[in-house]
Amino acid sequence: MLSKSMSQKVAEKSIVRAMFDEGREMSKIYGAENVYDFTLGNPNVPAPEALNKAIVNILESENPLKVHGYMQNAGFPETREAFADIENRRSIKNAPYRADNIIATSGAAAAINIVLKTILDAGDEVIVFAPYFLEYRNYIDNYHGRTVVIPPDEKRGFIPDYEKLRESITSKTKAVIINNPNNPTGAIYPKEELIKIANVLETKQREYGTDICLISDEPYRELNSCYADDGSLQKTHVVHLPDIYDNAVVCYSFSKSFSLAGERIGYILIPDTVSEAGRFTEAAAVANRIMGFVNAPSLIQLAVAMCCHENVDSGYYTENARILYDTLTGIGYECVRPQGAFYLWVKVPRFLSTSEGSASIKETEVAFVNKLKQERILVTPGSAFEGEGYMRISYCVKRDTIEAALPGFRRAIE
Repeated sequence: MLSKSMSQKVAEKSIVRAMFDEGREMSKIYGAENVYDFTLGNPNVPAPEALNKAIVNILESENPLKVHGYMQNAGFPETREAFADIENRRSIKNAPYRADNIIATSGAAAAINIVLKTILDAGDEVIVFAPYFLEYRNYIDNYHGRTVVIPPDEKRGFIPDYEKLRESITSKTKAVIINNPNNPTGAIYPKEELIKIANVLETKQREYGTDICLISDEPYRELNSCYADDGSLQKTHVVHLPDIYDNAVVCYSFSKSFSLAGERIGYILIPDTVSEAGRFTEAAAVANRIMGFVNAPSLIQLAVAMCCHENVDSGYYTENARILYDTLTGIGYECVRPQGAFYLWVKVPRFLSTSEGSASIKETEVAFVNKLKQERILVTPGSAFEGEGYMRISYCVKRDTIEAALPGFRRAIE
């Protein structure tokens, strides 16, 4: 009964989810407190108290028919207005945005799928920069598009390579996805590099007479603090891409900034500068409906709109990053210092050899991840993001989990 494509997807089960499931099984054997799971980017600081109060207030004072009923596919007008105001505070050029520029969605994943459904025809190409959130490939496959992967640039700190982008764009290129701050590297892209990317896209649009949509995936936007080499706390500016490129749309989620991963709430910003902006917005609202989302969940739409300028205590994650980075680099690991998000991107030690000589990067990666597993430490192999030779450590975990896992990290590298 299964389609061939879904049979293949089942066989290619997400490595991240597989590791998470394995962690749950290990917890049954050893006890949850003795398994150190760094696989899933699941926020672990509470949602803002203002949100809980907003939910109670809505349930006590609003008409239940409104709270639990249908609304426009694009969302409640007051919610869209509140979300537009968020983007107005980020823009230095295009503001003011209006409710008409916003589609409320069931998280950033839905937002990206809606955008791709809106713009892709079969065979169109979407460019991503490795390492990248591997679900992008599945999302693109959903609409019979083709994923074009630009290899990682380790020497430049995994900043997207605009020259390789120039070489990769064809007349079939319909979109480029930028994830900033980045999962899995924790990098935040400098404005000057993003301007180079924007210039390449503008040049290629003129060359081919096409529109190329720059999709800005921003679930980690507020998680932009880190400790520098000198120990000082730094906050890195995250560029508002529509300010530097007209055909940019923003896909945002409250999953990380509000610790609402399970509630599925986010939005798409479609600025007036986007080609055929009015038709784009109309088509995106239709896509929201025909893809089965219909509309973003109503109660959480209303609640988030009432307190959407609140944030969680991201300083907790920043301190977790400092402990992990300082300790792991101190015992011999090579790590990319994270500027944002809540992931540490760690180079796998080249410890493995075979009878034929040195093992491949992929073999070493798998072997070291398994070696950590023997210490009951679960991390995500870099190949899950097309970043072979690395591993991702999610530090959105309890401080006790980090401290208890450190001896195991030390033993694994000795």
